[in-house]
Amino acid sequence: MAILTRPRSATAWRTWLLVVACLLFVPAAGARAPLLSKVLPNGLEVIVLEDHAVPVVTVELAVRNGSFTEPPELNGLSHLYEHMFFSPNQAMIDGRSDSTDTSRLGISFNGTTREEVVEYYFTTTSPNFRAAAQVLRDSAIEPAFLERAFAREREVVVGEIDRQESNPFGVLGKTLSDMLFYKYPTRKQPGGTRETVRGATTDMMRLIQNRYYVPNNSAVIVAGDVRADLAFSTIEEMFGGWPRRAVDPFVEFPMVEHPPLAGSEAKILTGPVQNIVLEFGWQGPSVGKDDAGTYAADVFSFILSQPDSRFQRALVDSGLAAGVGFGYYTQRNVGPITLLLQTTPDRAHAAIDAVNREISHFADPDYFTDDELQHAKALLEADDLFSREKLSEYVHTVAFWWSSAGTEYFRGYLGRLRAVTRRDIDSYLHRYILGAPRVGVALLSEDALSTSKLKEADLLPGKSS
Repeated sequence: MAILTRPRSATAWRTWLLVVACLLFVPAAGARAPLLSKVLPNGLEVIVLEDHAVPVVTVELAVRNGSFTEPPELNGLSHLYEHMFFSPNQAMIDGRSDSTDTSRLGISFNGTTREEVVEYYFTTTSPNFRAAAQVLRDSAIEPAFLERAFAREREVVVGEIDRQESNPFGVLGKTLSDMLFYKYPTRKQPGGTRETVRGATTDMMRLIQNRYYVPNNSAVIVAGDVRADLAFSTIEEMFGGWPRRAVDPFVEFPMVEHPPLAGSEAKILTGPVQNIVLEFGWQGPSVGKDDAGTYAADVFSFILSQPDSRFQRALVDSGLAAGVGFGYYTQRNVGPITLLLQTTPDRAHAAIDAVNREISHFADPDYFTDDELQHAKALLEADDLFSREKLSEYVHTVAFWWSSAGTEYFRGYLGRLRAVTRRDIDSYLHRYILGAPRVGVALLSEDALSTSKLKEADLLPGKSS
């Protein structure tokens, strides 16, 4: 899974638990994600995960919006819309809602904008489920976009952009993404720019609302201490009158086609960092075009992420790198594959040579064992099961998969993951990595650049001396 395979730190106890789970857990052949779903007549999908362990419920709205819907003039406005979502809505202003004080309901709330989904959630105690759903409904269907609130949130978003651009690691990631998706870079940058955000108007918010905030482009996810039948009936009662959009927004405004890289490229950035950070990227598979490739990408990434893998031994145990991560980010519109490595100026060239050498051997029959293949699949499955322990967080995972991959992809994920073979991984590697153009970006200080004598040509495949 993309969310699971992206580089992340893990505490020792969690690693130990996953290993134990891998050893003890025997996957059931028909295991599927424990969710119920239905589509209302207006096209809204309702997804329910029922769990009565704790008297808490989360209600989340997911919308297929985000940077993948944004041409340059709208870049970052999905994120600005997210900020406006929690401003007073028309039902509050007219006095038709008693939800003006969410703290009275014991609600915590937040939102997130990503490349291919925007999500909003309210978490509260079970008796307040209906009130929380009403807040979500009013905010989704009756936004007011008051000018004073809009001006305030616009500056808040600009401040977030400023903080992101002052972070050298944020600049590293953006540079890699802009180079990988060179023709349509805004489609991979949810934050946007100061210029687009400062130039935004409430009319633009209405445009986004009319295009994407419609029931046949949205899902409501309910998780926790609520009966499934009550959840379905409540959401249908509140959202069933939401008018369906006549034309699917992705039919009227299709996703762009990111062109493949014409050749490998590299760039060196300087900034206030202690060591050298190297990031390499490839254009990976897309959900809906190469589903088999997405499963193989997840399994292979997890094989490489294990501390005892040949990849980790060659780069970390050898002392060439302080740490290395390899992952694939599942997306409907071209998911990136990234390799991230941290090293020192005196070892930079040797580390790059080792990276190139390991990549060249990825498809060797003995690069990983059958046990490593099965171990990685079991760990991925165990990790997914552990993540379900806190449904108030798991709903975000469900929203991500609903938007980028669809409910059925998510339901069948674990079964298809278990079916991944060496042949599938070999096909994935030869199509997307081996011999394919890549982007390489290095981030280091001016002193480290002078000491290491690193050049952009060194970051190209097989070019390090």
